[in-house]
Amino acid sequence: MNKTILNYGLVSGGVAALLMLIMALYMQRSPDNFEHGEIFGYSGIMLSMVFVFLGVRAYRDQVSDGVISFGKAFQVGLIIMLISCVIYVIAWMIISNTLMTDFMEKYVAFVLKQLEESGASAEAISAKTAEMEHFSELYKNPLIAAGLTFLEPLPIGLPVTLISAAVLRRS
Repeated sequence: MNKTILNYGLVSGGVAALLMLIMALYMQRSPDNFEHGEIFGYSGIMLSMVFVFLGVRAYRDQVSDGVISFGKAFQVGLIIMLISCVIYVIAWMIISNTLMTDFMEKYVAFVLKQLEESGASAEAISAKTAEMEHFSELYKNPLIAAGLTFLEPLPIGLPVTLISAAVLRRS
């Protein structure tokens, strides 16, 4: 693997992990505040994915003498993104097993409280409770938790990789 690809993947993942840690520390101080968690979380992922673009550009300019096809640019971006995602997963697994051991219980309580406050019917609340209990049970398996966590940055990382490849290609 090229050093440029590895470095940008590690930096991207490091940024995501650092922002996740900051959010986890914030959540410890405000444990019931999940309201904007998704916004902050996905914003952090988006910020970390800037390094996919920068990495593809650096690869094109430093390794490929200023020339790169769409396919090669996509391949480089994809590898950078996958390295970043792996670091993201490792960071979450460490954080969720040390700083946020009760994350799932608090998250389930938050979701159900939001549903109740929205005026949902008893049937809807009951169905959501069963769904969340099932999800909580699945999430106890570290492989499933890691797999689900790996899927979080993909909806941002894949489009960033495609756009980077399209914008940065040069024949």
